[in-house]
Amino acid sequence: MPPPLPSHVLSHPRRRFSTAPAWRYPPSAARAAEQHCLRLLERSSAPAAVLQSLAFLLKSGIHANPLVLTRLFASSASAAPALLEPLVAALLGPSVPIDAFLVNTLIRAHAASPLASARLRAAAFFPLMLRSSVLPNKFTFPFLLKACAALPGSPGVGLQAHAAALKFGFATDQYVSNTLIHMYSCFGGEFLGDARNVFDRMAKSSAVTWSAMIGGYVRGGLSSDAVGLFREMQASGVWPDEVTVIGVLAAAADLGALELARWVGRFMEREGIGKSVTLCNALIDALAKCGDVDGAVAVFQGMEERTVVSWTSVIDALAMEGRGKEAVAVFEEMKTAGVRPDDVAFIGVLTACSHAGMVDEGYGYFDSMKMEYGIDPKIEHYGCMVDMFGRAGMVERAMEFVHMMPMKPNPIIWRTLVAACRAHGRLELGESVTRNLLNEYPAHEANYVMLSNVYALTQRWEEKSEIRREMSKRGIKKVPGCSLVELDGEVHEFIAGDESHPQWKEIYLMVEEMARELRRVGHISATSEVLLDLDEEDKEGALQWHSEKLAIAFVLLRTTPGTQVRVVKNLRVCSDCHAAIKCISLVYKREIIVRDRSRFHRFKNGCCSCNDFW
Repeated sequence: MPPPLPSHVLSHPRRRFSTAPAWRYPPSAARAAEQHCLRLLERSSAPAAVLQSLAFLLKSGIHANPLVLTRLFASSASAAPALLEPLVAALLGPSVPIDAFLVNTLIRAHAASPLASARLRAAAFFPLMLRSSVLPNKFTFPFLLKACAALPGSPGVGLQAHAAALKFGFATDQYVSNTLIHMYSCFGGEFLGDARNVFDRMAKSSAVTWSAMIGGYVRGGLSSDAVGLFREMQASGVWPDEVTVIGVLAAAADLGALELARWVGRFMEREGIGKSVTLCNALIDALAKCGDVDGAVAVFQGMEERTVVSWTSVIDALAMEGRGKEAVAVFEEMKTAGVRPDDVAFIGVLTACSHAGMVDEGYGYFDSMKMEYGIDPKIEHYGCMVDMFGRAGMVERAMEFVHMMPMKPNPIIWRTLVAACRAHGRLELGESVTRNLLNEYPAHEANYVMLSNVYALTQRWEEKSEIRREMSKRGIKKVPGCSLVELDGEVHEFIAGDESHPQWKEIYLMVEEMARELRRVGHISATSEVLLDLDEEDKEGALQWHSEKLAIAFVLLRTTPGTQVRVVKNLRVCSDCHAAIKCISLVYKREIIVRDRSRFHRFKNGCCSCNDFW
């Protein structure tokens, strides 16, 4: 629920206020003061100017004029966000006549505030309108529903707002319906059905309506549905706008659907959709996340105007593929171009250093944040440093760095450290850290899985079983490995050992053929990756059916020799699959690109772009 408004704001009686102003000057003088104050506020682009206007307002005695207060609150929201809440608390008293324009402005100003405390309070102004017997208008509910969408964990407030829109007859208004779709999609996957119900009842003549539902699917993790809806939109003859295209690019990035991302790029060119900076940034991000880093760089180089987001997107793209030196070169080029790096840009360059093993360079950039740019490192930057030390095998240094942090390490940092312990054989330290994580965060499945894996690596099968039983008792399930491939415009999904694909028999036969070919060239399965109490033969069989191998087998079956293979996996690729795919790329003479949850691996001629550093 939004926090309550101050008591004097809530003290408006349940009646319509008279709009007759209580000026202390004659009407003509009051009118002149009002107009002069409005002109001052119109030019207020900084906190000092807002305060100057406030001083004139108070001196002139027009502090109860709703038009002037409306403009004051709007100006403070844009020019001085920190002043908005104090001004409302000081000026919005019982003597102020409440009207819809004033309340709409209050809701909108608070909802758009960069301050969380103001955003949380936005929806609380709607009850003030009702208590003042002021009827909402068609502008009220879009502002109110956007405010409700920003309330964390409070869908009940949004449901009440929807009920109010129905009660006052605005629920079928197109703008209100579009905002309802946005609100429900922001509440999470379980409310996407409600968003779709609103969408299905609407007249779909506007791109805004389609964009709202496409964006909702992307936010809810249903990117395949977003792409399907975009195709329906095209079939219906509705012309996509920039927001639609950005939503489709986000879906393509999530699915790793490179052909779709490239098609969108060609569509933009063919149909003359304006290449705004925001749209180009989205295209760079989509191409990069689909594995076409060179294509992303080409889009960047063709941009006439670049923001820090543009530079950061390219740095991130190069970092994900392990091209650390190139990423650092782009970062330095950005500085030379006069673009000041922000905290997100530093996350990109630190990630690049981490994935390329450039420890000294990474430490130098970390120090420069505060020394050269006055940027206080956030926990994400400390996480990058721990990851960098851990990947380089400097586990003790990583642990020292964690203990030196000025803030409490979050679970992600501790799990990063545990992964480093596992990768470099420090299993006892990894077990200790994981047990502490479990005590502090007993509801997170990753902590149980990590401790279970540590027990398996040390062949403590009974303790591993005990952890699995505890997970079952708490209703905690391990996220299954899943791999996606795009072929002929369709995305295919594979899960280890799954037989749901229409061609599963042919795929399994192809996997067995791949296994024979790999044994022929001397590949030995890394059975230590199978964290089950099985004999060596059964462990080798378990590794054979990992989801990425099923996906690769499917593409080998369905494409001509030499065709590039692209796979997107939701988890980190295991070391056995990494070694096996290197051999597959050599035996079948294919370039294979695998995007896991943290980076890209480009396999070619038996080698990987990560140089086995991942």
